[in-house]
Amino acid sequence: MIRAYKFLLRPTKGQAAALTDMLRDHCSLYNGALQERRDAYRHASKTSIKYGDQSAQLKEIRAFDSERQGRWSFSSQQATLRRLDKAFQAFFRRVRAGQAPGYPRFKGVGHFDTVIFPKDGDGCRWDSTPHDRQTRVRLQGVGHIRVHQHRPVQGRVKTISVKREGTRWYVVLSCDRVPAEPLPPTGAIVGIDMGVAHFLTTSDGAHVANPRLLQAMAAELAEAQRHLATFPKRTRQRTKRHRAAARKVARLYARIRRQRADFHHKAARTLVADHDVIAHERLNTAGMTKSPAPKADPGRPGAFLANGAAAKAGLNRTILEAGWAQFLEILANKAESAGRLVIPVDARNTSRTCPECGHTAKENRLTQAEFRCTACGYTANADHVGATNVLNRAGPALCDVA
Repeated sequence: MIRAYKFLLRPTKGQAAALTDMLRDHCSLYNGALQERRDAYRHASKTSIKYGDQSAQLKEIRAFDSERQGRWSFSSQQATLRRLDKAFQAFFRRVRAGQAPGYPRFKGVGHFDTVIFPKDGDGCRWDSTPHDRQTRVRLQGVGHIRVHQHRPVQGRVKTISVKREGTRWYVVLSCDRVPAEPLPPTGAIVGIDMGVAHFLTTSDGAHVANPRLLQAMAAELAEAQRHLATFPKRTRQRTKRHRAAARKVARLYARIRRQRADFHHKAARTLVADHDVIAHERLNTAGMTKSPAPKADPGRPGAFLANGAAAKAGLNRTILEAGWAQFLEILANKAESAGRLVIPVDARNTSRTCPECGHTAKENRLTQAEFRCTACGYTANADHVGATNVLNRAGPALCDVA
């Protein structure tokens, strides 16, 4: 299996400055390569520049700017150019598919936060001081950085990434050949229904409460954002107070993000430990949280009819706050490691179909929590009904596996 390990770095003051310089110079390389592609295509010849053309220039760039670009790993700079190339490939793919193109943008220094080293030992070295009790990672141009390794690394380290999150630095290891750690069978199967009132409900009738982490920190976050709004949005140089206000907002969002990830890991671990098979809805959260299209008023040119955008915005915010997509990804990864089976099923009408008689109607679900079948009169919690239908729809897949 392929797994990623993320560890906190403990750089010295000088190493933190070097890491910042590394991000700045890779950002400059990315933006310079993007500008070259733009200029070449705008020329009358409509020249198209590829990754191979720009990678071939790296040697000259490093020799010309030895104090900046020449300091860093050649392979990591190639990875930055590949990152730009992938952005262009995605752009052309969206154009061909008739979707919103999304032309690659220039990166600000504050938004370019990751440098990738494609191979352990090429410009970087994991566990660079094996004789030392303290784990370190060596990066070209930076040195041996202390790592807060909170769990052992299994498998073979393939790529190493350095990432900045606010004022913290992390190292992310991508490893292959990671052995599975199967859990003993339990003989239990379960279906889960993702919800808003409850984070999830199982087909056994158990509810997992929605922590509503963003709502719990809303007052503190609103105060920090109001203070940040008193400073100008666009300025060449931020003052010390402006930078402190921006750091505080970023720190609060980072805390919410970490708390959400911790909740997801614990909830997924509980499901995986207690069940051999877990069925869930196949959710398209990007489509579910899309804003409704405006409705033009035919009687008043230039005016629009009510389209429920305000109510939809609140629902979208709740769905995104719960982080369903992240949770289902974590659940799939943990199940694979534990030798469990996860089955995604069609999510349509799972909360509107009666599990007793099979009647499907919008009127079956009276409220967010109440289900009453208009055909046979069956009543139950709507989320429990959804989880039961999810489990029933996973039945054919279970037969195929068996």
